[in-house]
Amino acid sequence: MKFLVLHGPNLNLFGRREPHIYGHTTLAQIDAQLAALAGELGVRLETIQSNHEGALIDFLHQHIDSAHGALVNPAGLTQHGVPLHDAIKAMPFPVLEVHMSNIAAREPWRSHSIISPAVKGTIQGLGPQSYLLGLRGIAALAAQAVAR
Repeated sequence: MKFLVLHGPNLNLFGRREPHIYGHTTLAQIDAQLAALAGELGVRLETIQSNHEGALIDFLHQHIDSAHGALVNPAGLTQHGVPLHDAIKAMPFPVLEVHMSNIAAREPWRSHSIISPAVKGTIQGLGPQSYLLGLRGIAALAAQAVAR
């Protein structure tokens, strides 16, 4: 099985950007942890980080017929990414939204996600564990779908 991981705008700055919120783990370290877990689970990952919404949408479209699920950290697109929301809804596989921080506990304008209604579920506030739990979750959802 193949799963997608989409990292949105500014997430390439993990480890440097607001470490009091996001910690010191870099995006490369998160991707390495995900790759290790994917190996344990016997699945493949395709990963992208982009500061451009269209690149994330193109990535989903490119894998529409080959992926079994996806993790999306929409970052700053969480509140404004209508085209990303629509692309996620068009996917034939389950998608989980992940966030390193608890967006509901931050600035009031961050607490509403327009992405959430398009995804199967959301994992947030657990730092890098949000991604790892998300991969376990999406793998379980995809396995259930295949078993049907």
